[in-house]
Amino acid sequence: MADIKDTLTSIREDFSLFTDPRDKYVYLVDLAKESAGLNPEELIDENKISGCTSQAWIVREKSDNIFTFRTDSDAMIVKGLLFLIERVFNGHSKEEILNIDGHQFLTSVGLDRAISSQRTNGFSNAIHKIQTELLK
Repeated sequence: MADIKDTLTSIREDFSLFTDPRDKYVYLVDLAKESAGLNPEELIDENKISGCTSQAWIVREKSDNIFTFRTDSDAMIVKGLLFLIERVFNGHSKEEILNIDGHQFLTSVGLDRAISSQRTNGFSNAIHKIQTELLK
């Protein structure tokens, strides 16, 4: 399993191929199509990410000290952004995940200027939800 920072670097390299922000959005939609999403019974308030303008959910699973996250949204760009969280955090420990600055995540992958402030806030709320639940 790749180190979280290595995965962030890999994602930044992927997005650096696109100079036009619209192309980054198209790539996010493509990523959303790769996401398995959630089952209808998992689309409940307990799993909902608050502060998102669209509907978004995240489910956490733990095996030993390793976490897996599954996400979904009714908006394709948000679903693509959430898929990035899966790609970065899945297969890692609580300590590794807690060491990531949620506000710097989008900056570290080169999406900070391509994503609207509403989506940036929603994305930060998703990471905050993950990190808060890991502390429980």
